[in-house]
Amino acid sequence: MTERQKFQVIEKFDGCELRTYEACTVAEVSVQDSYSAAASNAFRPLFSYISKGNSQSQSIAMTSPVIASTATDINSTDWQISFVMPAGMQVTDLPLTNESRVVLREVPREKCLALSFRGRATQGLSEEKEKRLRKLAEELKIALSSETRICRFDPPFKPGFMMYNEIVIPLTSR
Repeated sequence: MTERQKFQVIEKFDGCELRTYEACTVAEVSVQDSYSAAASNAFRPLFSYISKGNSQSQSIAMTSPVIASTATDINSTDWQISFVMPAGMQVTDLPLTNESRVVLREVPREKCLALSFRGRATQGLSEEKEKRLRKLAEELKIALSSETRICRFDPPFKPGFMMYNEIVIPLTSR
């Protein structure tokens, strides 16, 4: 089974969870493209990096989710596509990349609000779920950042109705 990004549930609400995500390291590619094209355009260099496309020819285990994040909204053309590295790995533990587009970055421990959903994470469905999560946060008086993360847990060949995804938004305070 694929290792998942580590978190603890702090509190469950109607349809969402308040979580603390453990610090982690990501391999990330910045892409200026539409939502539908961004993940596809960034996937190849990221997958190449973990599949011995690095300076030490060392393979790195695939984890989930694959994260597409934007600092503004889902209609943005500025995306960061990230692979979460296996738990406990820091930038200094990882091989250097041969691909200049792949950047290794440490993400600190943080609180986020998360909403799970099934289906292919299309732009329309993801935008609908993001709006729902932001509305729930407003009702709960939880301040969220402008960043939105679309977290995909399944390979693209899995039937759409079976796909598991999450919208994850960091808190600004609480």
